[in-house]
Amino acid sequence: MTDTTGTLDEALERLHTTGPERNGWLTNHAPMAVEALVRHGQAPAVHRWLDHYAAKLEELPPAHTPVTVGSWREALGDPARSTDWTRFFSRELTDRPWRSVLAEWWPRLLPGIAGGATHPVIRTGHAVRTLLTTEETAPRRAELAHALGYWAARHQPLPPLTPLAVAPTAAAALDAVPPVPEQDGGIRDRLAQLTAFPAWGGAADPDTAKELLAELVTAATHRYASHGHGEPIMLVHAATAPNAVLRALPALPRELWAPSVAAAWAAAAAVTAAYTPREAAPYTGTGLSPEEVFARAAAHGDDHTIKFTDTALDVGDPPALAAAVRSIDLNPPVL
Repeated sequence: MTDTTGTLDEALERLHTTGPERNGWLTNHAPMAVEALVRHGQAPAVHRWLDHYAAKLEELPPAHTPVTVGSWREALGDPARSTDWTRFFSRELTDRPWRSVLAEWWPRLLPGIAGGATHPVIRTGHAVRTLLTTEETAPRRAELAHALGYWAARHQPLPPLTPLAVAPTAAAALDAVPPVPEQDGGIRDRLAQLTAFPAWGGAADPDTAKELLAELVTAATHRYASHGHGEPIMLVHAATAPNAVLRALPALPRELWAPSVAAAWAAAAAVTAAYTPREAAPYTGTGLSPEEVFARAAAHGDDHTIKFTDTALDVGDPPALAAAVRSIDLNPPVL
């Protein structure tokens, strides 16, 4: 993070007066997109981007009943309680170090990683990355409260899943994920059809977790280049969700690393099953540098494209950059 202008904090303060969703279930992507823009040297474009995005934002939903350490279970997974949850985590993060709060709540929230189409864990990953790599400020700490609150409110476990044959690599595992029978409707309808996933990452332990997560993120990013046409917006989450887990890993106790791999695989596989096309499509490479690719994504303006390109730059190899360019080509520009 090279921004010294205060742009990120200004943007987050502006966004913390808005809710995590709009129209009842569509996610507010702005906090994640502005973090990626600032991180990749696009801070001067942030407020113009927000001005354009503002029409999609809604006010914070009303509070209902305070969430407490004794009553949180009854509020878990209730989207109507998102403001109650955000206020709860705001209090927790005022009284305790943020790493301590994250470590306590990560295993509670992890089973619901696919809730909200994986957006809550992705928002959490962006917030944690900022706190790990930059100065801890009040808006950045508040962003973690909003992210965790959104995750708790949208917490939704996947249906019971039968393990299929063991896949030798993450790429092979993604290729072997069975598409849901009816690839129609919203993600909740699609996830309800899940029955089985290939087994992958079963030998994860704290010493292999980072390597396995990086392999998964790389495989999902590469796969978007040939399969993203199946659903160009939704399939980015097969890469960005596990990358959010990878970003959070350094802030977590090592005993949480192996379960994090399993949850990240479940998220990537769920999105893949819900939206993967039946056939791959050809694509070409790119001669652009990472900086040039991200500049194109920023100029394109689509929030999902910006976030996917941010993940592709984490991977950093030529196929990942080609996948990022593919997302720019597939998704309609908004600026």
